[in-house]
Amino acid sequence: MEIRTRFAPSPTGYMHLGGLRSALYNYLFAKKNGGKFLLRIEDTDQSRFVEGATEVIYSTLRNVGIVWDEGPDIGGDFGPYVQSERKDSYLPHALQLVESGKAYPCFCKKEELDARRAECEARGEIFKYDKHCLHLSKEEAKRKMESGEPYVIRLNVPEKGEASFDDVIYGHIAVDCADLDDMVLIKADGMPTYNFANVVDDHAMRITHVMRGNEFLSSTPKFNLLYDAFGWDKPVYVHLTNIMRDERHKLSKRDGDAYFEDYIKKGYLKEAILNYVALLGWNPGDEREFFTLEELVQAFSIEGLSKSQAIFDVNKLTWMNAEYIRMLSQEDFTAHALPYYKDAGIDHMDKSILQKILQPRIETFVQIPELVDFLTAIPEYELELFTNKKSKTDAEVSKAVLDMVLPLLESLPAWEETALHDALINLAAEKGMKNGTILWPVRIALAGKAVTPGGAIEIALLLGREEALRRLYIGRERLAAQ
Repeated sequence: MEIRTRFAPSPTGYMHLGGLRSALYNYLFAKKNGGKFLLRIEDTDQSRFVEGATEVIYSTLRNVGIVWDEGPDIGGDFGPYVQSERKDSYLPHALQLVESGKAYPCFCKKEELDARRAECEARGEIFKYDKHCLHLSKEEAKRKMESGEPYVIRLNVPEKGEASFDDVIYGHIAVDCADLDDMVLIKADGMPTYNFANVVDDHAMRITHVMRGNEFLSSTPKFNLLYDAFGWDKPVYVHLTNIMRDERHKLSKRDGDAYFEDYIKKGYLKEAILNYVALLGWNPGDEREFFTLEELVQAFSIEGLSKSQAIFDVNKLTWMNAEYIRMLSQEDFTAHALPYYKDAGIDHMDKSILQKILQPRIETFVQIPELVDFLTAIPEYELELFTNKKSKTDAEVSKAVLDMVLPLLESLPAWEETALHDALINLAAEKGMKNGTILWPVRIALAGKAVTPGGAIEIALLLGREEALRRLYIGRERLAAQ
C-alpha cells in the first residue's frame, strides 16, 4: 500500500507554527516511507477566506523546502485540490446518504433553531438537534426541496451505540452516539461543511494517514460515522498535541508571534525555525538537536511523537537560531544581513569586517541595526566612559593617548587593517603601555559606547579615515575642555 498523507490548510492568513508542524510531519512521514505528500486548500468557509492567503501557503512551504507531490498548482490524479473547485462532488455524496437513510434534509430555520437552543441553555442543558426533520416523509421532504425551500443536509447519527476510533498517539477513543449532534453536511448555500468535505476528499484522494492537531479528536467519531455510512475504509489517525505558549495556554494568534512569518521578520533563519518546530512534539530518540530537512526525513518516525504538550520556548529557538547563524558561510551571512545593513545605513561599509564582528555576536539578524547604530552617528556619551580600571585608563590617560594617536594615524599612508594594527600596538610597546590602555580610549572616541561589536581597529576601518579622525579629534577636545 502506498502511503499518502496530506496537508489541508484553510487560506485564512499567515502560516501558524502549528500548521507548519503538521505539514512538516505529514511530509516527513510520506517521504520516509516512499509515499506521496499532497497539498489541498480547504476554502469551504468563504467568510474566513483572506485574499492572498493561498499564495502565502505556497510560498511558506516552498521557502522551508516542503514540496508536495500533488496539489492545486501542479495537479495530480485526484484533483481538483481546492475544495471550492470540487463543490459539485459533495451534494451527490450527501444525497446518496439521504437515499440510504444515513442523512436527511433539514428545513428548520435559523430563528427556530436559535429559539430551541436558548430554551436548552435556560434549562442548563447542551443543545442538540432533535431530529425534527428526520420524521418528514420522503415525499414531503422532496416536495420542499423541489419548491426551492432552503435546507441543509444532516447526518443521521444513531441514537444508540458508540462511535469510536483508534489513534496512534491517544489510543482507543469511544463516544456515546447519544451525545453526538446530527451534524450538517451540506449548508443552505450548497457548500459542504468542513467535516463533510474533509472526509469525502480524503477518501477521493486515497489518503492513508491523517496527521493533524488534536483539536479534531472530538470530531473524528463523526468522521468515522461518515466512513461507515459510505462503507469506506478509514485512514490511520495521528492526532498531534498542541503547541503551547506555557503549560496552560496554547500558542495563540491573538497573543502574536504564532506565525512563521513573525519570526522571519524578526531575523530568524527559516532552517532554524523548521528545525525547532520539528522538535516540538517529536523526539529523534537520541541527543541530536540539529537537523537538515533531509536528515529529518531519515530520522522521523511516528513512534517518536509525544503525548505531552509541546511548550514553545522562544529562548530555545533564539539559541538555535544563533547556532545556525554561526554556521553560515561568509557569503550567506552577508546575503541575510544585507537588508539590515541597508536599514542601518551601513550597506556601503566593508562587508567582510561587518561579518567578522557581527556573526559571532548576533542571535537574530534584526539585532544588527541597534548594534551598529554608532557607525552612522556617534551617540551622546559621558566622559566617564574613558575611565576603565581594567585597561588602566582615565580621562587624563585617555587625553594623553589621543594626543599620541592622532598624529600617528594621520600620517598613515594606507588606512587598512595591518597598518592600523601595527601603528597602535607598536605605540603601546614603545610607550611601555598595555595594548588596552591605547585601544580603550580610541574605541570610546570612535564609538561613544563601552560595549561594541568589534574593537577599535575594526571600527576605524568601517568608519574610514576621515570620519574616524574627526571622531578622535572630538574626543580629545572634549577631554581637554573638561
